[in-house]
Amino acid sequence: MPFVRTAIPKGTDTLHKQQIVQGIHDALVESIGMPKDELFNLVTQYSDDEFFYDRGFNGIARSDRLIVVEITMRRGRSDAMKRDLYAAITRNLAGSAAVSPKDVFIYLHENDYSDWSVGNGVFAMALAQQRGTDG
Repeated sequence: MPFVRTAIPKGTDTLHKQQIVQGIHDALVESIGMPKDELFNLVTQYSDDEFFYDRGFNGIARSDRLIVVEITMRRGRSDAMKRDLYAAITRNLAGSAAVSPKDVFIYLHENDYSDWSVGNGVFAMALAQQRGTDG
Protein backbone atom coordinates (compact mmCIF):
# COMPACT_ATOMS: atom_id res chain seq x y z
CA MET A 1 0.00 0.00 0.00
CA PRO A 2 1.75 3.13 -1.13
CA PHE A 3 1.29 6.28 0.92
CA VAL A 4 1.66 9.45 -1.10
CA ARG A 5 2.34 13.00 0.01
CA THR A 6 1.84 15.63 -2.65
CA ALA A 7 3.01 19.22 -2.22
CA ILE A 8 1.35 21.76 -4.47
CA PRO A 9 1.39 25.55 -4.74
CA LYS A 10 -0.93 27.40 -2.35
CA GLY A 11 -4.14 28.50 -4.02
CA THR A 12 -4.56 25.39 -6.14
CA ASP A 13 -8.31 24.91 -6.50
CA THR A 14 -10.14 21.79 -5.32
CA LEU A 15 -10.83 20.39 -8.80
CA HIS A 16 -7.16 20.74 -9.78
CA LYS A 17 -6.11 19.01 -6.52
CA GLN A 18 -8.47 16.14 -7.28
CA GLN A 19 -7.09 15.84 -10.83
CA ILE A 20 -3.54 15.71 -9.49
CA VAL A 21 -4.40 13.08 -6.86
CA GLN A 22 -6.32 10.97 -9.40
CA GLY A 23 -3.48 11.18 -11.94
CA ILE A 24 -0.98 9.91 -9.38
CA HIS A 25 -3.36 7.20 -8.18
CA ASP A 26 -4.11 5.98 -11.71
CA ALA A 27 -0.36 5.78 -12.42
CA LEU A 28 0.20 3.63 -9.32
CA VAL A 29 -2.60 1.28 -10.35
CA GLU A 30 -1.40 1.11 -13.96
CA SER A 31 2.33 0.81 -13.48
CA ILE A 32 2.86 -1.19 -10.28
CA GLY A 33 -0.44 -3.04 -10.05
CA MET A 34 -1.63 -1.28 -6.91
CA PRO A 35 -5.24 -2.17 -6.03
CA LYS A 36 -7.68 0.65 -6.85
CA ASP A 37 -8.90 0.89 -3.25
CA GLU A 38 -5.46 1.78 -1.91
CA LEU A 39 -5.80 5.54 -2.24
CA PHE A 40 -3.88 7.40 0.46
CA ASN A 41 -2.59 10.79 -0.68
CA LEU A 42 -1.98 13.62 1.78
CA VAL A 43 -1.98 16.92 -0.10
CA THR A 44 -0.27 19.96 1.36
CA GLN A 45 0.05 23.42 -0.10
CA TYR A 46 3.14 25.60 0.03
CA SER A 47 3.61 29.33 -0.47
CA ASP A 48 6.57 31.00 -2.14
CA ASP A 49 8.27 31.61 1.19
CA GLU A 50 7.89 27.98 2.37
CA PHE A 51 9.54 26.04 -0.46
CA PHE A 52 12.81 26.99 -2.08
CA TYR A 53 14.20 25.14 -5.09
CA ASP A 54 16.56 25.66 -7.98
CA ARG A 55 14.43 26.25 -11.06
CA GLY A 56 17.24 25.06 -13.32
CA PHE A 57 18.47 21.99 -11.40
CA ASN A 58 19.80 19.26 -13.67
CA GLY A 59 19.04 21.35 -16.76
CA ILE A 60 15.25 21.33 -16.33
CA ALA A 61 13.48 24.72 -16.49
CA ARG A 62 10.93 24.58 -13.66
CA SER A 63 8.20 27.14 -13.03
CA ASP A 64 6.74 28.41 -9.78
CA ARG A 65 4.07 25.65 -10.00
CA LEU A 66 6.28 22.69 -9.01
CA ILE A 67 4.43 19.56 -7.82
CA VAL A 68 6.38 17.31 -5.44
CA VAL A 69 5.25 13.69 -5.18
CA GLU A 70 6.68 11.64 -2.31
CA ILE A 71 5.79 7.96 -2.37
CA THR A 72 6.43 5.51 0.46
CA MET A 73 5.77 1.89 -0.43
CA ARG A 74 6.75 -1.67 0.26
CA ARG A 75 10.07 -2.79 -1.15
CA GLY A 76 10.16 -5.09 -4.18
CA ARG A 77 9.38 -3.15 -7.35
CA SER A 78 11.94 -3.38 -10.13
CA ASP A 79 13.73 -0.36 -11.58
CA ALA A 80 11.68 -0.84 -14.76
CA MET A 81 8.44 -0.61 -12.76
CA LYS A 82 9.68 2.55 -11.07
CA ARG A 83 10.62 4.10 -14.43
CA ASP A 84 7.13 3.25 -15.71
CA LEU A 85 5.59 4.75 -12.56
CA TYR A 86 7.47 8.04 -12.90
CA ALA A 87 6.58 8.29 -16.59
CA ALA A 88 2.91 7.46 -15.92
CA ILE A 89 2.59 10.04 -13.13
CA THR A 90 4.13 12.72 -15.33
CA ARG A 91 2.01 11.76 -18.35
CA ASN A 92 -1.19 11.67 -16.27
CA LEU A 93 -0.55 15.01 -14.62
CA ALA A 94 0.20 16.62 -17.97
CA GLY A 95 -2.92 15.11 -19.54
CA SER A 96 -5.55 15.48 -16.84
CA ALA A 97 -4.24 18.29 -14.63
CA ALA A 98 -2.32 20.47 -17.13
CA VAL A 99 0.92 20.16 -15.12
CA SER A 100 4.08 20.63 -17.14
CA PRO A 101 6.32 17.53 -17.06
CA LYS A 102 9.12 19.91 -16.05
CA ASP A 103 7.16 20.70 -12.89
CA VAL A 104 6.80 17.13 -11.62
CA PHE A 105 9.39 16.13 -9.01
CA ILE A 106 9.01 12.57 -7.68
CA TYR A 107 10.90 10.67 -5.03
CA LEU A 108 10.36 7.29 -3.50
CA HIS A 109 10.97 5.58 -0.15
CA GLU A 110 10.84 1.82 0.19
CA ASN A 111 10.34 -0.24 3.32
CA ASP A 112 8.86 -3.55 4.45
CA TYR A 113 5.50 -4.77 5.79
CA SER A 114 6.94 -4.58 9.28
CA ASP A 115 7.13 -0.79 8.91
CA TRP A 116 3.35 -0.36 8.55
CA SER A 117 0.15 -0.45 10.55
CA VAL A 118 -2.77 0.54 8.32
CA GLY A 119 -5.58 0.48 10.85
CA ASN A 120 -6.91 -0.95 14.09
CA GLY A 121 -3.35 -0.93 15.47
CA VAL A 122 -2.62 -4.16 13.59
CA PHE A 123 0.95 -4.94 12.55
CA ALA A 124 0.71 -4.96 8.75
CA MET A 125 2.92 -8.05 8.53
CA ALA A 126 -0.07 -9.96 9.93
CA LEU A 127 -2.18 -8.66 7.02
CA ALA A 128 0.37 -9.49 4.32
CA GLN A 129 -1.12 -12.92 3.73
CA GLN A 130 -4.77 -11.90 3.99
CA ARG A 131 -6.88 -8.78 4.03
CA GLY A 132 -7.99 -7.57 7.43
CA THR A 133 -11.64 -7.30 8.30
CA ASP A 134 -13.29 -4.69 10.42
CA GLY A 135 -15.55 -6.88 12.51
